[in-house]
Amino acid sequence: MGIPIEGDTIQIHSYKHNGYIHRIWEETTVLKGTKSLVIGGNDRTIVTESDGRTWVTREPAICYFHADHWFNIIGMIREDGIYYYCNLGSPFVYDKEALKYIDYDLDIKVFPDMTYTLLDEDEYEYHRKQMGYPDVIDHILKRNVDNLVRWIRQRKGPFSPDFIDIWYERYLTYRR
Repeated sequence: MGIPIEGDTIQIHSYKHNGYIHRIWEETTVLKGTKSLVIGGNDRTIVTESDGRTWVTREPAICYFHADHWFNIIGMIREDGIYYYCNLGSPFVYDKEALKYIDYDLDIKVFPDMTYTLLDEDEYEYHRKQMGYPDVIDHILKRNVDNLVRWIRQRKGPFSPDFIDIWYERYLTYRR
């Protein structure tokens, strides 16, 4: 497993439990890269879905991936505040081709006032049965939902008041 280099542009690949590609983000600038943590930034990047459809992100975003946590966090910078989209998924790996993780369907959307909603529980249950998620994965994911909610409530990590602003300023230095 490699380490992405600060300032490099990488792709992000999201897979499903069955090994099939789920989604690809074409360009994310690495703002911090270690073997256990990657923080990236992107803006209006092309996203390719598993069926080949493409779309473009609408706003700047700061992405947080950690090798010890079964979630990743995207802070989206909008005019009315920062929205977070949190994906429950495997810890990331980086292999020179891309930063990769398995998406396990459950998501938490966090609003600028730090209220949040758990999303896609029905999709998770469907895929859990269809793809045969083992019980150990189910327990890990549910524990990580609790950990993520604790981070939100405590304003920890990417949810801390200045986190997104600091990393967005760093991102802008690479854009100039």
